[in-house]
Amino acid sequence: MIILTLNCGSSSVKYQVYSWEAKDVLAVGVVEKVTVGGSFITHIAKGKEEVVFNHDCPTHTDAVHLIIKTLTSKDMGVISDMSVIKAVGHRVVHGGDKFTKSVIVDNAAMEAFTLMQDMSPLHNPANIMGINAAKNVLPDVPHCATMDTAWHQTMPPTSYLYAVPNEWYEKYHVRRYGFHGTSFLYTAKRAAALLGQDPLKTNLIICHIGNGASVNAVKDGLSFDTSMGITPLEGLVMGTRSGDVDPALPFYVMRKTGMSAPEIESALNKKSGLLGLTGKLTDRRDIQAAAVAGDKQALLAQQIEAHRVKKYIGAYQAVLGRVDALVLTAGVGEFAWFMREKILDGLDGVGFAFDPRKNKISMTRNAETLISRPESKIPIFVIPTDEELVMTEDAFALMQGTYDTHTNFTYSFQNKDYVNKGRAEGLKHDLAKNPDLAEIITRPK
Repeated sequence: MIILTLNCGSSSVKYQVYSWEAKDVLAVGVVEKVTVGGSFITHIAKGKEEVVFNHDCPTHTDAVHLIIKTLTSKDMGVISDMSVIKAVGHRVVHGGDKFTKSVIVDNAAMEAFTLMQDMSPLHNPANIMGINAAKNVLPDVPHCATMDTAWHQTMPPTSYLYAVPNEWYEKYHVRRYGFHGTSFLYTAKRAAALLGQDPLKTNLIICHIGNGASVNAVKDGLSFDTSMGITPLEGLVMGTRSGDVDPALPFYVMRKTGMSAPEIESALNKKSGLLGLTGKLTDRRDIQAAAVAGDKQALLAQQIEAHRVKKYIGAYQAVLGRVDALVLTAGVGEFAWFMREKILDGLDGVGFAFDPRKNKISMTRNAETLISRPESKIPIFVIPTDEELVMTEDAFALMQGTYDTHTNFTYSFQNKDYVNKGRAEGLKHDLAKNPDLAEIITRPK
């Protein structure tokens, strides 16, 4: 059985093809710069060389059709035709408070995703286009949606309610929803396995740091609090998003500049964050290169980003009381050792003692590493996330009628003997390039 997963971002579409029988990934890839011009696809098929080529994709529908064409290509493909695909899993960023777990997509679900577009203007429209495009190509197979917000539906009112007029919540559903839930679910279950603990008795602080970024406080295996809010704008400093600001700031700028509400919203989402601080950069690698070269604004941007993450780590340590592990994940969390260093530096006094050498060695998406010193009161893990695997397993279980909320459902990656075949193969190449990596690889107890 072949399961396809699609993750449609605001300007990209990631995909994965998974063989359920072989328990192996057949292909992964991403179409980038969708809708913005200069789009291209990066395609990696099992046992074949990586392929990158340009192809204009003015819409997400075009990107999905490009993916289908690539997957069935005689030279680059991994499947004979689309009939072998028996289910499609989709990532949906905002599901509001209607969903506590993944669902098979029907008209009611699509209506709910559409209603949430105001709260996730950069993501939900793209998610919906991806679902519609895939359903046009594969109309006779189940399409399943995994919502980023579903994981956070366990938060108590003390965490999710804002101190605003209560009728805003009752009439307009104004509350904290949180995002990156699929990533948090995966890394929380893996952290519990690494600790050798019951996942429903584990307290964690998880930092998902990529172009979008958020922190999650996990109490007894459940989301307890998170840094993103009603939209993905709140919280940490991100690539182009401001994160936390004084709520009065938009009104002040509107009075001073005459900017409209949509213009302010666009500026806070697309022109702020690291881009706003540096004036031109969002990629942490570019910012690091500029900082090393003496660009004071780039260095300041790094310091501000790290400072914000530190504050959330401290806050969530306070609300949890006991923390069993600190986890860093996503692109920056997994690879940007220089940002991890800035975030973790000075946290020894509150129990997080990182090892600078181990931290620099840890640069892989193919293994879980321990970068804390032996005397650290709280272990610090770098756990490569795997949202696609969560989506795949949810889709399969929904097809079989065995799926349930994560508290009543066991994923394959919770098993201490779990092995990701693709990552195990990739790790061999990583170790060949970086033999010291073997020293910090950690495995379930």
